[in-house]
Amino acid sequence: MTACHNAAQTNTPNPLKIDTTTSKDVHTQSNADKITLKHLDLDIKVDFNAKQISGVAKWSIDNKDSLIELKLDTYDLSVDSIFADGKKVKFLLDSQVKYLGAALYIPIKADTRTISIYYKTGKNAIALQWLGPQQTHDKKHPFLYTQSESIYARSWIPCADGPGIRYTYSARVEVPKGLMALMSAHNPQQINDSGIYHFDMEIPVPAYLMALAVGDIAFKSIDERTGVYAEPGMIDKARYEFEDVGKMVSAAEKLYGPYRWGRYDVLVLPPGFPIGGMENPRLTFCTPTIIAGDRSLVNLITHELAHSWSGNLVTNATWNDFWLNEGFTDYFEHRISEAMYGKSYADMIWELGYQDFAVAVDELGKNSKDTWLKLDLKGRDPDDGLTDIAYEKGAHFLKLIENTLGRGKFDSFLKKYFDEHAFQTINTEQFLIYLNDNLLKGDTTLINKININAWVYGPGIPANCPRDYPERFKAVDTARNQFLAGKPIAKDITSAWTTNEWLHFLRNMPPKLSLPQMKMLDDTYHFTKTGNSEIADVWFVMSLASNYKPAYPAMEKFLSSVGRRKFLEPLYTEMMKTPSGKEMAKRLYAKYKMNYHPLAQASLEKIVK
Repeated sequence: MTACHNAAQTNTPNPLKIDTTTSKDVHTQSNADKITLKHLDLDIKVDFNAKQISGVAKWSIDNKDSLIELKLDTYDLSVDSIFADGKKVKFLLDSQVKYLGAALYIPIKADTRTISIYYKTGKNAIALQWLGPQQTHDKKHPFLYTQSESIYARSWIPCADGPGIRYTYSARVEVPKGLMALMSAHNPQQINDSGIYHFDMEIPVPAYLMALAVGDIAFKSIDERTGVYAEPGMIDKARYEFEDVGKMVSAAEKLYGPYRWGRYDVLVLPPGFPIGGMENPRLTFCTPTIIAGDRSLVNLITHELAHSWSGNLVTNATWNDFWLNEGFTDYFEHRISEAMYGKSYADMIWELGYQDFAVAVDELGKNSKDTWLKLDLKGRDPDDGLTDIAYEKGAHFLKLIENTLGRGKFDSFLKKYFDEHAFQTINTEQFLIYLNDNLLKGDTTLINKININAWVYGPGIPANCPRDYPERFKAVDTARNQFLAGKPIAKDITSAWTTNEWLHFLRNMPPKLSLPQMKMLDDTYHFTKTGNSEIADVWFVMSLASNYKPAYPAMEKFLSSVGRRKFLEPLYTEMMKTPSGKEMAKRLYAKYKMNYHPLAQASLEKIVK
């Protein structure tokens, strides 16, 4: 093992000290901590002409403390009327609070059991992307999908919108005839004649895992419990790409216990989807950018599958505890990849993740509290915490514990953790207590060796961060050095490289190459024409930095057909570094803005000014 460099060490090793004070979720205005929301019965209509969802959200509640008011979250919703146990009541929709939306106040009685809210979504429903036919893959029918994480479910359902609030739900969804509706629930596998679909999720889930997609969608089975949905023109490519998904589920189960959600299906969305994937229970939403034609990018599905344990099964109580979702999932993803593709493959993913970790620390600041695992997002957009810190610092923290205690002990601990916290929520302090009670057992030597406080409540990259440099990357480094020295790289060296090796090769080039060097790389490896979105994005950033104009037409096509923020932000950021680039960025953003999801638009408008 080698220790990570760039340490920002402000804490000296000391025995584990845990603040057991639990704080309220600051990103919900609801009072669901006092009134239990048991079940949501949703009856909605999807209107593509009006770009609006309308209907009724009927909540079954348990007012155990006999309160006189129920408070729920909304964002840009119009509320027409509300009924408590069938009787119309007056309500108050408060003024808008930055980031949080408008609180909905509903009078209730001690024995109130149901609240029915008749409502419509607004033009600024940030969870929704309405796509015209030309914005889809097949360009024949409109498409709608939701993205509810972090606090955007409130923009299409009046709800208690916090990760620590779980409930069951059922739904009736009416859509235009000829289209299919899918949700994070039991799903149909073919389009029906009526345009009315019924759904049921009998396992309690938080609002951020509420999901809906409507469009011309086909289905193909992978095995008895896994399958893929996509537009008809994409379905065969998607089915080929996801051949190993069933094997991934089995590999995950061997590590940390049974998959508890019944089916695991994947929906490939149109290009505007702003993130790589979303772990909606039973139906992962994913970007089409992972359809490379050679199954080289399906590791993303491994990550979303792992969320079926870390996140969906055991959920972070607040967005300040986001690392409990993503750090665990990143770690679990790497373990699934190792089980399926070998240790040398997983080692490369760990190293690329470490590189992302280092970049995130550099961008946020090595002493920034935003590089702590336990965040403080009060008064801020919870999306500010959705950085690589939660993913990579969290995963490396767990890897350190594995290395310190041994894989066998750590795997037994994690399996027990998932079993004992299934379908529950947990915050950082509760996890640390559980870790101490069930694994560390108060051993001061172990606690000091791991230095938990430096990881959870300290900034930057701790000095004891585990890092094994992959053997396969040493060969990549040699090849890169040969190229930079003007020597040819033997084809047999690169012929078996995976996406991981190519990313490491390109990421670690000098910031700016000469035009002859760029041309030599392109002539040899055809990066401008690659169908691999991960490689294409890095190459196009390099092309902008080096002013390699032969790549620009392909880059524009990429920007017109990809909505994933991970790819868009680096390209627009690089363009904004020069006067000519700024003109290009503004022109291209204006041209393709409507292809991007509102979340991506919000991010890009901070860049393209």
